[in-house]
Amino acid sequence: MNPSPDTPGADAASHAANAVTAAAIEARLRQRLQPTELQVIDESHQHAGHAGANGTGFGTHFRVHIASPLFLGASRVSAHRLVYDALRDFFDAGLHALAIELKQS
Repeated sequence: MNPSPDTPGADAASHAANAVTAAAIEARLRQRLQPTELQVIDESHQHAGHAGANGTGFGTHFRVHIASPLFLGASRVSAHRLVYDALRDFFDAGLHALAIELKQS
């Protein structure tokens, strides 16, 4: 059985193979939320040594700037929920923290 990315002794190649990427997050959000504006930034390197960091410096902490017509009339909490629901399986794959900045569409 392969070690999980959080298993002590798991090497960087193992982490990289299981890492979440900004491109994958962007593709999923474009598919599910049809954003008019979208920027995904991997800030994992800023959290090295913190909870949820995987030792590689990428794939765990992201910032998303997003505008979508699906957010019109939705509360801030509801809009955030749409983003989190679209990325739910990414959290299972190692995404630890997501900062969401909503923009008007």
